[in-house]
Amino acid sequence: MIAKIGKPGADTRGVLKYLYDTVRAKHHTDPHLVASFDGFAPDPGRQEAATLTELAAVLDLRVKQAGSRAPDKYVWHCSVRAAPEDRILSDDEWAVIARRVLNATGIAPAGDPDACRWVAVRHADDHIHIVATKVRGDLTPPRNWNDYLRADKELAAIEKEYRLRQVVRGDRTAAKRPTRAEQEKARRTGHARAPRERLRTTVRTALTAATNTEEFFQILTGTGVLVDIQHFPSGDVRGYKVALASDTNKDGQPVWFSGSTLAPDLSYPKITERLTGAPAPARPQTGRSRPAWQQLTDATDRIPDLLDRSEDGAAQAHITVLAETLDALPLIAPAHLQPHLAQAAAAFERANRSRIRARTEQAQATRRAVKAIVREPAPKDSAALAILLDAVLLAVIAARHWHQSRQHDQQAEAARQTAEHLQTAYQQAAAQPMALIVQRGQSLALRVQQRQVTVLRAVLPELADQILAEPGWPALAATLADTHRAGHDPAALLTEAATRRELDTATSISDVLVWRIRRTLNLPTTDSPAEGDRPAPPPAPSTRPTNGAARRR
Repeated sequence: MIAKIGKPGADTRGVLKYLYDTVRAKHHTDPHLVASFDGFAPDPGRQEAATLTELAAVLDLRVKQAGSRAPDKYVWHCSVRAAPEDRILSDDEWAVIARRVLNATGIAPAGDPDACRWVAVRHADDHIHIVATKVRGDLTPPRNWNDYLRADKELAAIEKEYRLRQVVRGDRTAAKRPTRAEQEKARRTGHARAPRERLRTTVRTALTAATNTEEFFQILTGTGVLVDIQHFPSGDVRGYKVALASDTNKDGQPVWFSGSTLAPDLSYPKITERLTGAPAPARPQTGRSRPAWQQLTDATDRIPDLLDRSEDGAAQAHITVLAETLDALPLIAPAHLQPHLAQAAAAFERANRSRIRARTEQAQATRRAVKAIVREPAPKDSAALAILLDAVLLAVIAARHWHQSRQHDQQAEAARQTAEHLQTAYQQAAAQPMALIVQRGQSLALRVQQRQVTVLRAVLPELADQILAEPGWPALAATLADTHRAGHDPAALLTEAATRRELDTATSISDVLVWRIRRTLNLPTTDSPAEGDRPAPPPAPSTRPTNGAARRR
């Protein structure tokens, strides 16, 4: 159930005329009152002698009495709408809901004889309109500050009591949605998204790649976006505006959007805070150092554990840098994966912000790796992106649980949508490298296959039958054989992989275990085929390497 409170007006009859209109507004059927301030207000929908002018005069009585003391905009208009799947409420039920909303907002507190005058009009099955005039019986204005949040809180309670759909509610940290005019203009010009949304994506992506504000503006300009940097008299940057060259007003001038109107965290002060002291991108791989792709995968893999044991400010920082990772993925992924990854990044944009202030210094290592991958060539191993996407998917699921535990309803829902898009991208990215590993697993000697089945049943007895029936089981068998050949304990690695991933949300458990084990040991996808059932040599008892260890190296 959703409330929508319009801007105050000064034409009571005009509002009533719209609510009772059935000619121009053909979707209005049987308009009538379900409740009023005293229960005796004239109803033009039920009483033949009653008129809109008469009803407006009754509502405006105290406005006339207050004279110059009445506010210029005195008409309060609130619509309350049920969800499409909710049952049809009766007039009596809507009357109770109207009174509860009026009481919660302060327009008409229960039991107050001087409360504002109001009526509740119903002209459809699924919603009502409440119209009130904001002058009390003592000719003072009502105390209806923050009325929307109060109404929304009351409707949340009503949903539970009436067993209606419980709507996901926000915390006023969401980015501003495109207006209806912006959406219609986008459709007329053949765009699926409004300029505000396209600019938001561009600015966010540029921020992900930049290491300082100067580079941020350079990247923005390089994308073809119009950038207007505003300065104080001292010469310091005060803010910025962006526009699309193709988006103009009636005078042919660009339609500008400041960063703060795109999203709360894209204002210039917020951008400066994020980029001040931002780490330089990770240096190119030298010697035995891990490349940026692996560094980012490792850092992302740690996010679920960090969310569990970090205080809220640090946890929010890790979620913020996870959003930056999602913003970077469309830039580095193959073209066929970019649409799904862009949708995932757009969805997680809502999960990125909450009322909890992020301690940005807590996630600098991950941020450094994010900024590096957009500057490094893609790795030759085709599985690297699939492994990274698997880690990102796990982190997004963990972020959803973190938001759910703090009643961040909109953020949790956004994370759920993000996971769906990521799952699709992951399946496409993993198809080719997984097929190679499956092929290797199918060529294993029978004794080696049986050995891996024994390991699986010993470690995961409850899931073994399900995993053995999955198409990805040969890949897991090959992976376990690879770990054995490399001198590791397959059972220990399988146990660790299973405990670090909630397997009940996995589409394919075997795929999840494959990527987690290969990520842990940095096993290449194109490893040589397993050599029969050759046992791995035992680990050296001393620091001096044995001949077997030397051969392994």
